[in-house]
Amino acid sequence: MLKALVEYMAKALVDNPDQVRVSEIEGERTSVLELNVAKDDLGKVIGKQGRTARAMRTILSAASTKVRKRAVLEIIE
Repeated sequence: MLKALVEYMAKALVDNPDQVRVSEIEGERTSVLELNVAKDDLGKVIGKQGRTARAMRTILSAASTKVRKRAVLEIIE
């Protein structure tokens, strides 16, 4: 569910949605979601001063609270 949410948000932001990849590393109580996008789209996902990335992390945090897990979003360059 969380992986699909991050993928949906990222594909809505970028110019090359076919190059969006999200991998999930699950722990006992924490999930690490790694987001890979095309180099040209990296700025769009991060946003000015990291605002877009911060907003995505906030939404992810709210969604992960519902499933009683902690989720961390890492944007891979």
